[in-house]
Amino acid sequence: MKTVLLTGATGFLGGHICRELLRRNYAVRAFVRDGTDQRALDGLSVDVWTGDLLDPANLRAATYGCDYVVHAAARAQVNPARSQEVVDVNINGTAAVLAAAVQAGVERLVFVGTANIFGFGSEQKPGDELCPYRGSRYGSDYMDSKRVATDLVLRASREDGLPVVLVHPTFMIGPLDYRITSNALLLAVYRHKIAGIPRGGKNFVHIADVATATVNALTMGRLGESYILGNENLSYKEVFGLMASIMDVRPPRLSLPPRAAMAIGLAGDLTSTLTGRLAAVNSSMTAIANDGHYFSVTKALDELNLPQTPVRVAIDEAFGWFRQQGHL
Repeated sequence: MKTVLLTGATGFLGGHICRELLRRNYAVRAFVRDGTDQRALDGLSVDVWTGDLLDPANLRAATYGCDYVVHAAARAQVNPARSQEVVDVNINGTAAVLAAAVQAGVERLVFVGTANIFGFGSEQKPGDELCPYRGSRYGSDYMDSKRVATDLVLRASREDGLPVVLVHPTFMIGPLDYRITSNALLLAVYRHKIAGIPRGGKNFVHIADVATATVNALTMGRLGESYILGNENLSYKEVFGLMASIMDVRPPRLSLPPRAAMAIGLAGDLTSTLTGRLAAVNSSMTAIANDGHYFSVTKALDELNLPQTPVRVAIDEAFGWFRQQGHL
């Protein structure tokens, strides 16, 4: 039985990857931070290893004896837009994982990045893995740090001979979101917390499909290559309408012009500066919302057998799970 070290195992995606690994009879060593909410691992037969990505010695010990590494741990925080912790974990933590994997001589490392490190396109001509990064204009440490981390992985592939495959999810929806991360958008629509509809949009994907393709990447895909994992390109108006119809609530109706959205973001920045407390949104978030982050997933379909569960199903399953958990 092959053993996989899985970082970020207690996260939204990590919990799904862990289940998919176990379903395929891999042994899983789940690398978790001390004190982390571990509900995503409840009932799963895994070897829980407590440690910190910024503790290289502990990380090397955790990697010893593992055949593969799936590095899914990251700080995905976008509010505030600037955060030293995000930079430390996403860059220095990734560097430590790479060093440990090289020393352990693993058969393959799968790095979980984000589609946002590629240039996005329109619904008619979506971006792909060859499009250069355009996110630096947002002033987001999350996006910038994931771009740097991706470069570190590619350098380890070139210079250290580390066998790597990189997967880059788009916006994930689905059940088992114990910390309420990306599914917060769904709850905001349900609770009528969306003040207006921004001009932009995103590529949306069922999180279980991302987990499936990520585990596929342990034995599929070309070494040193990146793969965008997504599904449907939808404007915010389209996805809010779809969410509302599934949850049987009234959808947001007010269109938010780009300048108005930016004014709201700047007001959030000012509020945070004056009060020392985070506002609901910041200017980085509204700038992102004004753009259409649309991507093509053809490469992952062809080379990683990426499933394409309808986004409607992902929304329905997420909503049903939230109902079961009492979040409604």
